[in-house]
Amino acid sequence: MSDIVKGIIGGGWPLLIGWILPAALNVLVFVLVVLPGAGLAGARGISQDGLLVGLAAVVVGLLLAAVQTPLYRLLEGYVGWRPKVGEPHGWRPGAVLERWRRRQIERRQVLLGRVDLVELTQLEDAGRLTDADDRERLAEVRADPRLEPYRADLARSASQLGLLRERLGRYPVDERQVVPTRLGNAIRRLEEYGYDRFRLDSQRMWYELSAAAPERTTKQVEQARTTVDMTIAMLYGNLLLAVATLGCTLVAAPGAWPLYLLAVAAFALTRVWYELAIRATDDWAAGVRSLVNLGRQPLAEAMGLRLPDTIAAERDMWSKVASTVARPYHPRRAALDKYRAAPPEQTAEELGSDPPPTGQ
Repeated sequence: MSDIVKGIIGGGWPLLIGWILPAALNVLVFVLVVLPGAGLAGARGISQDGLLVGLAAVVVGLLLAAVQTPLYRLLEGYVGWRPKVGEPHGWRPGAVLERWRRRQIERRQVLLGRVDLVELTQLEDAGRLTDADDRERLAEVRADPRLEPYRADLARSASQLGLLRERLGRYPVDERQVVPTRLGNAIRRLEEYGYDRFRLDSQRMWYELSAAAPERTTKQVEQARTTVDMTIAMLYGNLLLAVATLGCTLVAAPGAWPLYLLAVAAFALTRVWYELAIRATDDWAAGVRSLVNLGRQPLAEAMGLRLPDTIAAERDMWSKVASTVARPYHPRRAALDKYRAAPPEQTAEELGSDPPPTGQ
């Protein structure tokens, strides 16, 4: 029994908290409220069978966990995106999502302009706006008509400006990485962190990086990801609950208006869980940032490489590593040799031979 508990706490805890627990909550509402309210036969017996309810919760949770990648991709805006070249634009999913993406780009540009306007104006008022590029940027944001409604930002407090920067921080640094939805952008910013700063493709090398990084950082990422998983599971669970409630009510109890209200409430809560999921990615992004910052050197050592002394050289090294991992071997991959660490010296005992004789 103790081994089972250790297994749950060690490897199954994210699964239990992130997917099975939210599924259990929605299954309980369906079994204890919806089925009796609809007057379905056998509802009372099912509601009293705790083992059956628990089994149903586990099955639903495992199913959600098994398809979590497409569930995430749907909310991130990847499903149906990128319309085919040459096709007329219309109300196809790809065309709609591309319009959403352009809207997200514009929102990011407005947020960036608002932050730059406040920060550069403060530098100008303090007499520290000396860089020509900064002066040009300040003139640009002042002339931007999209920022006219936000002139009041200049009177905001430091904490309010911090919240504004927090909203901007939920977008990728590179505008080309922007995707159609806010949740997708909030996740994309943590996916691009390693590559943007160090050219370390953390997505492609996730398992190597996780294995080499300090254990505490990997646990932090896992815990933060579990929180996001839980909100996503609650979102889809409430959506399924709303559909199931509506279906049962229409079939078995068309006049049970409280069940209609429950279906509407469950559907409305999906928006709440979506917003919470976006905010929960902040801890996830911080965990990935820590994983990349603290795991780069152990990863390089584990791969037999020597971390260069300069950022420019390090970016070159990780670019070559990504190329080696992503593509088949080619003689030009030997350019990575200059970053290889010298092999450790082996003792005579490690070589399995007698030590050399000493001088007489």
